[in-house]
Amino acid sequence: MEKNVGTKTLRDAKIGQTVKVKKLTGDGPVKRRIMDMGITKGVDIYVRKVAPLGDPVEVTVRGYELSLRKADADMILIG
Repeated sequence: MEKNVGTKTLRDAKIGQTVKVKKLTGDGPVKRRIMDMGITKGVDIYVRKVAPLGDPVEVTVRGYELSLRKADADMILIG
């Protein structure tokens, strides 16, 4: 996926940072799966851990812990 200059994704967030979801990119079943996990526009995501090679990313969303692949984290635009 090509990112616009200045656009940050969840993959760019640092450990210990809380970010707000601005938009979900992607389409079809992948976007639906991310939304089914509780990640929707306007929700806060706390970045708990990032694995040594960057995959997966552990986050807290809506009070529960979740692991996301780098590819999925790239689809979540943050602000």
